[in-house]
Amino acid sequence: MSNPPVHPWLWLLATMFLLAGCSSGKAPPVTEQPVELDYDLAFNLPSQLIDYQSQVKPILERRCVVCHGCYDAPCQLKLTSREGIGRGANPTLVYDGERILGIEPTRLFIDANTDAQWRKKGFHPIVDESGTTLPQDRLKNSVMYHLLRLKQRYPQPRVGRLPDDFTLGLYREQTCPTLEDVDDYKEEHPLWGMPYGMPNLEDTEYRTLVQWLAQGAPGPRPAEPSPEAKAQIPVWETFLNQSSNKERLVSRYLYEHLFNAHIHFSGAPPREFYRLVRSFTPPGEPVDEIPTVRPFDDPGPAPFYYRLQHYHPSIVAKDHVVYELSKAKLDRFKQLFLEPPYQVKSLPGYSPKVASNPFKTFRDIPPASRYRFLLDDAHFFIEDFIKGPVCRGQIALSVIEDHFWVFFINPEKHRFGLDPEFLEANANYLQMPDGEGDSFNMFSVWTEYAGLHRKYLLAKQQVFESVHAVDLNHALSYLWDGDGKNPNAALTIFRHFDSASVLPGLHGDYPETAWIIDYPLFEKIHYLLVAGFNVFGNVTHLMNTRLYMDFLRMEGEDQFLLFLPADKRKQIRDSWYVGLRALVKQEMDVPTAWMEIESVVGYQTDDPQRELYRLIERHLGPMAGPPDPLNRCEPSSISDCQANETTAAKAKVNLAMLRIAAIRGLQLDVFPDLALVRVRMEPPEEDLLYTLVRNKAYLNIMSTIDEDSPRDPTNDTLTVLDRFTGTYPNFFFVVDISEINNFTDRYTSIQSAKDYERFVSTYGVRRTSSRFWQEADWFQERYLETEPILSGILDLNRYHNR
Repeated sequence: MSNPPVHPWLWLLATMFLLAGCSSGKAPPVTEQPVELDYDLAFNLPSQLIDYQSQVKPILERRCVVCHGCYDAPCQLKLTSREGIGRGANPTLVYDGERILGIEPTRLFIDANTDAQWRKKGFHPIVDESGTTLPQDRLKNSVMYHLLRLKQRYPQPRVGRLPDDFTLGLYREQTCPTLEDVDDYKEEHPLWGMPYGMPNLEDTEYRTLVQWLAQGAPGPRPAEPSPEAKAQIPVWETFLNQSSNKERLVSRYLYEHLFNAHIHFSGAPPREFYRLVRSFTPPGEPVDEIPTVRPFDDPGPAPFYYRLQHYHPSIVAKDHVVYELSKAKLDRFKQLFLEPPYQVKSLPGYSPKVASNPFKTFRDIPPASRYRFLLDDAHFFIEDFIKGPVCRGQIALSVIEDHFWVFFINPEKHRFGLDPEFLEANANYLQMPDGEGDSFNMFSVWTEYAGLHRKYLLAKQQVFESVHAVDLNHALSYLWDGDGKNPNAALTIFRHFDSASVLPGLHGDYPETAWIIDYPLFEKIHYLLVAGFNVFGNVTHLMNTRLYMDFLRMEGEDQFLLFLPADKRKQIRDSWYVGLRALVKQEMDVPTAWMEIESVVGYQTDDPQRELYRLIERHLGPMAGPPDPLNRCEPSSISDCQANETTAAKAKVNLAMLRIAAIRGLQLDVFPDLALVRVRMEPPEEDLLYTLVRNKAYLNIMSTIDEDSPRDPTNDTLTVLDRFTGTYPNFFFVVDISEINNFTDRYTSIQSAKDYERFVSTYGVRRTSSRFWQEADWFQERYLETEPILSGILDLNRYHNR
């Protein structure tokens, strides 16, 4: 960029004249709106510095972090913290399933500590770094300012859909302007100001951000731990850094399972979180995190310490997995891991093949203790693989169904899975491909681990062949009921393309599939998809992970099938993998003799799977969660399903939503994967919220055939929840309760894309809507109100342009 004229007003007028003539050649004509001159804002700054924490951060969270919050943020620009703003942008894609070589990790707060270090890693600044004290020059040198200003000068359309010039697809090509080429960007894309593809900021929001940038974009002071956290941190750091082999091995086990958690201390403020890290520095000194890629990577020869580091960025829902620490949890850890009489004669090393195999590394810790630890917080650990240490979960999630239930083997009835001798004998067969790192030979690696997995299944089958059939009621005792008090006993998973949700309890209609997880399977899922997964890895690492997850999914499904009559198993299993049985046998070569062994007798109906679901509900009792009358309503009159509602208004809305939940098949083809509905009530404080989840059906989900699993849209379903779920809403709908029946009539009568467009024009909140931000704020605030600890900022990267 050339230097401006000496007088800033002349430079401003010249710049405005040039920009006014910009045209992309693609977008429709744009109208420049009169706005206050920004240099007037720069010359009339408030006398005191604008406070980042109370004034700037709330705007960034509501308007910017909704798209710039995680690894999939455009241009790796994370606006969740002042450090992320200082780091700036980088055009390198984190999510790239075709790269031959892995890339250097770029984790904020871990892989570099200063802006200068990030520049060496390819990040370019978005705020002024010249050191100037002139407010107008600080704006001139800020890419962030130029893009905010561009939006104010060229607002996007305020009605209808955005023009096709906007690239909104998941895999859209990135455009990451630097200060040197931002003028070219503005000329080519005048409508691409920030917030991109969303309505303008309000004048007060815009003024605050511009004047903050003109002041030099000052950051907040480091946050201090709350008194509640300050009292507990030394207790936990002392516990985790004890010296005996037994205590050190337990601490390593806890770290490798909790490294990805947003840790919340009991009694602390609801939005205060910490990370468990390995540090070069001991307790009492500032944390200096060891930047290994995976938690089981070698930390080096120097002594290290387990520390709790304050996590101060904005909390985004898509990577927010919460684990609570408390006095009761500490006592539980001692009971599980330190009180049992076992010895650890020597500590395991960090060679990849050993460190990546928990059945070798932690062989000395009783398997029953490890399994109980996982069961205690099963929702956290399953959600950890669903959200994972990444934000876009296509590698893990394209291998699962859109809706299924998860149950667990009762630890009191868990025979071989908790037998130390069985696990010891089969530890080599339980090895997973994450120990290979970025291998270049996918096929030899795949053949090796497929063979190991087959040997493990053969060992399981031998044990199973010695088991006698049991009565159905007795068989239910093999499923964990949460000990009558733990709601982690049953979980529901909804997949929304490349993101997913995990809810405690049983939600939705009876699903096509379910998983039953035992200890070895639980541990393997964690080490494959959480501890061992490297989002920065190469295509071989990504594909091996994806392929091996096929095995783990099928293992969980097969353990569910064991509870069904032998003569029904193959028929049911084949329906999950239409046209693929021969291929599965050829590529997976998994043992199938177990399918002929009768293990459970006593079924009374011709639909044993549905019968089993109902019996499991009864077996779990309150741990199955509350009834779901919106999706599993079977009385002769649907009004009976709402008989227990506390208000007539809520019952009326539920009856309308029940009709929506009944939509099936091809009619759902134009519906979004995840929609949020606001029903306006009187008074407004009683407005209702619902989530509409589209469950897409597949002929099979075998990744070895096609990255895009073949669809079976005739069996698509819709689940309606009277609560939040999902982190990437695709669309918002708003309806007054007086219109709820008309809303439902029109929704259930949609048959085409044109029908859907007309419905959206009446009840939808388009990207162009003048009330878009108002409605987005309402959903966000309701989420925080209902889930003060578990909620996070919803991501709008997947919001539809309909």
